[in-house]
Amino acid sequence: MDDHHTTDGGRGQAPPEIPDFDLIRPIGEGGFGQVWLAVNRATERLRAVKVIPLQFSGTRDRAGREINSLVRLEDNLKYKHPNLLAIHHVAKTDEFLYYVMDLADDVSGAPATDEPGYRPASLSSRLQGGPLPAEECLRIARQLLAGLASLHEARMVHRDVKPANCLFVGGQLKLGDFGLLVEASPQVSRVGTAKYMPPDGRMDARADVYAAGLVIYEMITGLPADRFPSCGRRASQVIEDPTLQLLHRLVMRACEPDPGDRFSDVRVMLAELETGRSVRRPVARRTRRAWLLATAAAACAILLLGFWIGRPRTVHVNFVTEPFEATVYLDGDLQKDADGNPRRTPCTIAELAPRVHHVEFRLPGRTPLDAGPCDFAESRRVEKRWPAGP
Repeated sequence: MDDHHTTDGGRGQAPPEIPDFDLIRPIGEGGFGQVWLAVNRATERLRAVKVIPLQFSGTRDRAGREINSLVRLEDNLKYKHPNLLAIHHVAKTDEFLYYVMDLADDVSGAPATDEPGYRPASLSSRLQGGPLPAEECLRIARQLLAGLASLHEARMVHRDVKPANCLFVGGQLKLGDFGLLVEASPQVSRVGTAKYMPPDGRMDARADVYAAGLVIYEMITGLPADRFPSCGRRASQVIEDPTLQLLHRLVMRACEPDPGDRFSDVRVMLAELETGRSVRRPVARRTRRAWLLATAAAACAILLLGFWIGRPRTVHVNFVTEPFEATVYLDGDLQKDADGNPRRTPCTIAELAPRVHHVEFRLPGRTPLDAGPCDFAESRRVEKRWPAGP
């Protein structure tokens, strides 16, 4: 769900009737509603207005879920944080829930306008130009972590941290889209954007840590999240630049497959960034070794080489299915974790040989789902969906 990032959807549709605002055109699409470019009739100030239908299909009360998240945000935050998107007003009509937010800058960096060419500035749009300069990476990482840390301080988790939900208002990053916000708990439901979800699937504070790590990874490498941990062509710069080194060490710990090896929450992650020192030295040694492995090959402009002493070349591969909780079979063998438990999607499996493997997913009550031969030298992600029905 992406709070006001550009969409071409909705052209020609009649805008909803919202008190005090004229809705100009849709500028964003989310899982629970649409974001519109709007103007206040009294002040003539441009705003973003998110509109969610009160009449819903299926079993999900989308407006109710959004209201609950906004109430949590208002009840728990002691003050408005400069790196969280400001929500100015929440209300209902007979047909819609709507709320009024700050409007993002234009992608050009200029202030927002109501001109047809206006496109909201998000981190995802900025990353379309490739990796960001080191100092810009550091500045934006600090702002992202500061906004998230304020949520964790209030014992809330965001659950949908990604570049499309990072907007720029007055040149400053604002984390938006609070539709999945919940109180921090180990039992929070497994929802979010699959690409940014941790392998263990637990959507708690450490899941926000994992997602924030991947967002910073995208900034420093210019690669999509599913290429982690490869540094691609920017490896030599990461090795030479102290700022990029610091950020990469932060990313490697934030994205540890074992949640116990990650930062406990984003407040700790932010403190680590500010001090530039490792709080847990055993993890730091593993992180540095992983970083050297992840960056060595890119100096030759080839894919990541994961050489461990006495072991062959290996890669990390992400496995995702819909529905979740499918077991993973490679070349006919059930994949298990270090404790002997079956790996269940979504998950990341490390130390796989970068060659063609036959992949199959199995889910109780469903016919096995054959993903066929997959070349892990070319792709680090296998994603499949069961057809509708049993």
